[in-house]
Amino acid sequence: MPSSITWGLLLLAGLCCLVPGTLQASEHDQNLRQHPPLPNITPNLADLDFSLYHELARESYTTNIFFSPVSITIAFAILSLGTKGATHIQIPQGLNFNFKETVQTDIHKGLQHLLDSLNQPGDELQLTTSNILLIDENLKQVHKFLEDVRKLYHSQAFSINFGNIEEAKKEINKFIEKGIQGKMVDLVNELDNDTSLALVNYIFFHGKWKDKFEAGHLMEEDFQVDKKTTVKVLTINCLGLFDVRRIDVLSSCVLLQHYQGKVTAFLIMPDPGKMQQLEDMLSEKHLFNILRLIDRRFANLRLPKLSISGTYDLIKVLGNLGITKVFSNQADLLGITEEAALVVSKALHMAALTIDENGSEASGNTPLRDSGWYRHLTIRFDRPLLVIVKDESTNIPLFMGKVMNPTQK
Repeated sequence: MPSSITWGLLLLAGLCCLVPGTLQASEHDQNLRQHPPLPNITPNLADLDFSLYHELARESYTTNIFFSPVSITIAFAILSLGTKGATHIQIPQGLNFNFKETVQTDIHKGLQHLLDSLNQPGDELQLTTSNILLIDENLKQVHKFLEDVRKLYHSQAFSINFGNIEEAKKEINKFIEKGIQGKMVDLVNELDNDTSLALVNYIFFHGKWKDKFEAGHLMEEDFQVDKKTTVKVLTINCLGLFDVRRIDVLSSCVLLQHYQGKVTAFLIMPDPGKMQQLEDMLSEKHLFNILRLIDRRFANLRLPKLSISGTYDLIKVLGNLGITKVFSNQADLLGITEEAALVVSKALHMAALTIDENGSEASGNTPLRDSGWYRHLTIRFDRPLLVIVKDESTNIPLFMGKVMNPTQK
C-alpha cells in the first residue's frame, strides 16, 4: 500500500419519484405526531437544509437544483465516526450541530431514530434509506469504526478490490441499482485510481398522491422560464380538492401535495422576477405558517411533468459551511485505518425528482373545455418554482430543489 491513500467518498442520494395517484392513505400514527421523536436535531436539519440550498443557489441562479439534505447529513455523520481531533469537531459543527446544546452521542442517536422512522414498512409508499461501506480488501480496518457504523446506521460493510477500477465501479453500481430497484443505473462512471474506500448513501422515495381527483388530459403548454424564454412542457391536469393558498409575504402561490403515508411536498411558485427574493426569505418558520394558513379549494390544477436531477461535488459547498479539514492534508481519519493517511478527495451527491401522471390517459392536445373543466378555478404552475419534500412524522426535510426550466436536463 502507498503511504498516502486517497479516499473517494461517494454520496448517492438515490432517486425521489413523486408519482400522482388517486387512493386515500391510511391514518398516521397519532402518537408519532403528538410526540415527535427528534426534538433535538430537527431544527438543526431544517436550518442545514436552507444553508445548503443557499450555497447551491449561489452557483445556480438560472439552473435547476435538487438535493437531499438528510442524505448529506447522514453520510457525513457516518464519516465523522472515523475522525479524530479537529476533523472530528469540524464536521458536526459544519452540519449545524451546536456542541453546547447537543453532544455527539445524541446527534448519532437522533439520526439513528430518524433512519428507523423513515424505514418503517408500509403499503402506502416506498421510503428507504441505506448506507453501504465498500473498503479496499488490502486496507487494515479499525473494527470499532465498522461496529459503530453498523449499530448506529445499520450500514453494511463489504470488501472490494479497488486495484481493479473498472470492476470496482461495476460492484458499486450493482449495490446502488439493487437498492433503488433499478430506477437509476451506472451512476458511478468515474473513480480515482487511488480510491481505497467508498461510502454509498442513498434515500429512495416513491409515492402516490393521497388526494382524490379526476384524472384529466396531458397537454403541451407554455412555461415562462424568464422574461425572454418560454418553453413548451407537457402539463398534468387534475380536477379536485387541493391545499393551495396565495402567501403575500412570500409573493408566492403555494400548493401542498400530500402523499400516501407520511410525506408532503411544498410547491412554491413566486411572482415573476421574485425567485431570488423568495430564496433569500424562505425559512422553516414560513413552512410552518403555510401549514397553518393553507386553504382546501376545488380547482383545476395544471402542473408540469417534471424530471430534474442534481449532481454536486460537495467539497466546495461544505467548505463554505466550515467543513474543510477532511478534504485536506490535515484530515485525521485514524479512526478508520491506522496504517495510512486518508484524505477525502471526492464527495459526490446525486438526487433526482420526477412528478408524473399515474393512470390518466394522455390525450394530446384535447381542449379542456370539451370536458367542462374550464368553468372551475384554474391554478397554473407555469413559472419557476421551489420544491420541498418533508417527512410529516419527524418534520425533517428530505429533499429540496428549484425548477427553473422543466426541459433542462
